[in-house]
Amino acid sequence: MRRAGIALAIAALALPVSAGSAPPPAPAKLPMRVMSINQCTDQLVLMLLPPERIASVTWLSRDPLLSLMAARARGVAVNRGEIEDVVRQQPDLIVADSFGSAATRAALRRFGFPMIEVAQPQSFDEIRATVRTLAARLGAVERGEALIAGMDARLAELARRPALDLRVASWSGDGLSRGEGALYDAVLDAAGARNAAKEGVAGTDVEALLALNPDILVAPVGGVVGQSLRDRVARHPLVRKRWAGRQVSVSPRAYICGTPLIAEAAADLRAQLEAAR
Repeated sequence: MRRAGIALAIAALALPVSAGSAPPPAPAKLPMRVMSINQCTDQLVLMLLPPERIASVTWLSRDPLLSLMAARARGVAVNRGEIEDVVRQQPDLIVADSFGSAATRAALRRFGFPMIEVAQPQSFDEIRATVRTLAARLGAVERGEALIAGMDARLAELARRPALDLRVASWSGDGLSRGEGALYDAVLDAAGARNAAKEGVAGTDVEALLALNPDILVAPVGGVVGQSLRDRVARHPLVRKRWAGRQVSVSPRAYICGTPLIAEAAADLRAQLEAAR
């Protein structure tokens, strides 16, 4: 019965207004109840808008291990990215990631909910473009430009510093990572280092790491503590001995989603690399 009620509610929302009763077009209004249904769009919405204009963000945005905006997310409602959430919360704009659930986005379009879809940025230029596109739709252009200016200022500061010429590799309970993605590489480059795994490596075990012989290891944030086989990989005695004092940490939350705060992650990594080399 509940699903039937939801379906009827959605259908009612999607019914067109007859030509005879339709009011004249009204000037476009700023969306005042913005709902984000993707972890990465959560971050941007929380950066661009005050809490009173946010209907909800996903529950993942409150997890400090995944979200750069966890503290601010605790001040707004949350959703699980489901159609039922949209019907219940009645946003006047949905912000979605173009890589998210295609079925959910298609259904929401059919039901007539206003929606903007943004791609997940994979470079600093794409971050700028995404922020500008979303900020324009939200009526937050000034705030968007301020975020971009802050990112660019920090990147420019890093670019003026001499390259460290360090080869780094990501090492965790999963072993050696062959690459963490374009944004991860962008962070390394801005910090003055490079991803050694891009040089090519056979395997992900300790032998592969020793053969690659990077200058510094990027380890999980907070270290690894436990008794599982996964933990034993991360804390292998040969690795601890070979790279003693030459391990740094960078949280995946810094580069999983492309936001202007990625420059802060690069600056933090630069400081750690300088201390560890």
